[in-house]
Amino acid sequence: MSLSAPEVHALKVAPDVEGVLPVIHHRWSSRAFSARDVTDGDLHRIFEAARWAASSFNEQPWRFIVGRKGDATHAAIAASLMGFNQEWAPKAPVLILAVAQAKFAHNGTPNAHALYDLGASVAHLTLQAAELGMTSHQMAGFDRDKARQLLAIPEEYLMGVTVALGYQDDPSTLANERLVQLETTPRSRKSLDEMVFSHWGQPAHLG
Repeated sequence: MSLSAPEVHALKVAPDVEGVLPVIHHRWSSRAFSARDVTDGDLHRIFEAARWAASSFNEQPWRFIVGRKGDATHAAIAASLMGFNQEWAPKAPVLILAVAQAKFAHNGTPNAHALYDLGASVAHLTLQAAELGMTSHQMAGFDRDKARQLLAIPEEYLMGVTVALGYQDDPSTLANERLVQLETTPRSRKSLDEMVFSHWGQPAHLG
């Protein structure tokens, strides 16, 4: 018997840790999207959260191109997707292309932190979406040259990621068994000992 969307969500939610914001444990990357629309108000809230991310020199290098299902921007972002992302992501009611200005506005020098800052902003975006009961999925698998051409993005902007945004659907709506398996496999993460060090390779003692 296939799992329902609520059953999959329960499977994907990370174990609760006291004091950690619950939305962090509830955010995960679904590939099964329903046809339910995302309201203008919720999109406003999502981008408002992204707007308040930290950035080097407060440059705020991020820019977002937003497509709604049925419009030309959604179709252009969908057309730039590569591989099996083409099989599921175009069903999302919202597709977003996230880019970053490559140079600082105040002096024109290269901003080595532009993509890092863009990532922080996108993280805010995905957490706010989860707080609103939505799901999102960030994708590196897209043709950057094609997206730049189709959406007339200036060369001085670095290509970041595409993001599918909407509401989770049952995994049975996915195109093939591989996608269903990915959707229904429990999540895992490396332990803190593998990533938080007091000296290189020596786990920090966090209690």
